[in-house]
Amino acid sequence: MYDAERADARALDQLEAILREVAEELGALRARAAKPGAVSGRTAAAESRGGNTEVEAENRQLKTRLETARTRLQDLLTRITFLEEQGREQLASDRGAGR
Repeated sequence: MYDAERADARALDQLEAILREVAEELGALRARAAKPGAVSGRTAAAESRGGNTEVEAENRQLKTRLETARTRLQDLLTRITFLEEQGREQLASDRGAGR
């Protein structure tokens, strides 16, 4: 296996792992949202204590996690695109040299 192919495989493995994490997080959030009163009950309880700081803090944390995942995905996509271009250039070079 060529170095570029190994790098592609590693990048794809990383991308798949990130996508699994994001999918699991999304599934957990959907499950929580589907429970009757799960979100509104917590919000009402927090508001009755004089504010919803717990919910806001959790919201900020989730937004940060999503942004981190988006950044990692974009980095991996950039790497994969670069590796694909290198592979195409190498293939064209090999064909031009008669290999």
